Amino acid sequence: MNCERTKEQLVDYLGSQLSASEQAELTAHLAECADCREELQAVESMWQTLGKVRVPEPSAHIRPDFYAMLATFKESVDTTPDYTLKGLWQWWLNLDIPRPILRAVYSLCLLGVGLIGGYWFSNSRTTGAADQQQIAQLATQVGNMRQMMMLALIENPSASERLRAVSYTKQLDEPTTKVVDALLSTLDNDPNVNVRLATLEALAPLAQDPAVRQGLVHSLARQESPLVQTALADVMVQLQERRSVKPLRELLKQENLDESVKSKIEQTIQTLSTGRPAAPSTPPRNDQTNLTSPAQRAAVATV
Repeated sequence: MNCERTKEQLVDYLGSQLSASEQAELTAHLAECADCREELQAVESMWQTLGKVRVPEPSAHIRPDFYAMLATFKESVDTTPDYTLKGLWQWWLNLDIPRPILRAVYSLCLLGVGLIGGYWFSNSRTTGAADQQQIAQLATQVGNMRQMMMLALIENPSASERLRAVSYTKQLDEPTTKVVDALLSTLDNDPNVNVRLATLEALAPLAQDPAVRQGLVHSLARQESPLVQTALADVMVQLQERRSVKPLRELLKQENLDESVKSKIEQTIQTLSTGRPAAPSTPPRNDQTNLTSPAQRAAVATV
């Protein structure tokens, strides 16, 4: 036991408030430490001095004084006006007012309520357009904030944050050119396959924009992942984008091209060229079966 802890327990020691083990430990420490024994003597002396102080007796007038103060407080409460609805109604009932005056006051109150209601109703019509304008401005501001957040997160080193950034584009009514450019750049350059698949899924609904269509076609030559290549081929079929036939044929020339991807590209080229789907030249592998959506391909990629 150290001296600091001993000094904190001296009062409890004198009052026998410590447990048996603490009492014995502190006694052993006091036997060895002269400073703590001196501190104990000082505390004990003060303890004894305080014990000799006489406790003052209550005054004989304390009870009458208390009740006098209570009565004064009650009188002040009774004389304070009650401004609650119940208090005002009680005050109104206690007034001795002739009936004709009461009827006149009642009629004036009804007239006032009618005037206030008419004014509010007419005002609500004129302010409706202003409210709608404010709501539209707020919606625009929220959309701008989402776009700013998307552009900030798309450069984040964390793949999960970049996926979250891509998901924000689904909540935008009209993505700006900066947002579209950021998505196309992510599709071409992001090192994570899942992020590229999610980006492709976000860009597909925006393909009515010629810049997006052209970016998707150009992206075919920049993809090395079989999952992204297959997903892009599916999107080209959905869009009936015949400009993709040439880059798809270039993909077929790649060495070590996955057989399932090769079969998919051949089917896509024939579908875009003839308008009729072609039978697969080679049966798909088990790990590539029914991978028709980027989300499913992402699940396989993470296995």
